[in-house]
Amino acid sequence: MIPSVPPVVPAGRMAAGEQPVRPLPSGALLRPWQEGDEAAIVEAALDPGIQRWSRPGRGVTEADARERIARWRRRWRSEEAAIWAVVAAGAERPVGLIGWADVDLVGGSAEVLYWLLPAGRGTGLGTEALVEVSRWAVEELGLQRLRLTHSVANPASCRVAERAGFAYEGTMRGALLHEDGWHDEHLHARVRGDAWPV
Repeated sequence: MIPSVPPVVPAGRMAAGEQPVRPLPSGALLRPWQEGDEAAIVEAALDPGIQRWSRPGRGVTEADARERIARWRRRWRSEEAAIWAVVAAGAERPVGLIGWADVDLVGGSAEVLYWLLPAGRGTGLGTEALVEVSRWAVEELGLQRLRLTHSVANPASCRVAERAGFAYEGTMRGALLHEDGWHDEHLHARVRGDAWPV
């Protein structure tokens, strides 16, 4: 029996519309980055925890942050990425970033990237946001495979991946350069049809 092949995601699926706002069950919100959010990006560039794992760059100015926000908008329109600000319930200022880079509509895949400022850590917000952007990527955008990688020395990211239903698939040796050298990386993924966490 020949397996059925789902249609590829058509080009223009993202660019044809605006990036959606996604409410989370906790009352938090995922929304596009906007003017006025620059301070959160500058703060992220100074945070040791984010610097250690995400490397957003040191010495980020508000002008640099404005350019990043503009670049994320361009990458949505060119269907290369979908990056949201994570805004806690009752707040206006972002406490994190989450989204999809390396979006491949024809290949049906993307890789998640995310960070949380100290105000968002340890609250379950990372897992909640990851589940929501994953649902969007699979159910609305139509992707087949989503991947998440993290240093083997970062157990917090491993827990987020597992809680969001990303199965561990293996270890990639010497896969990513961090400030202290090359790290082995865990590879997690979820594919269309995997059960969503309850």
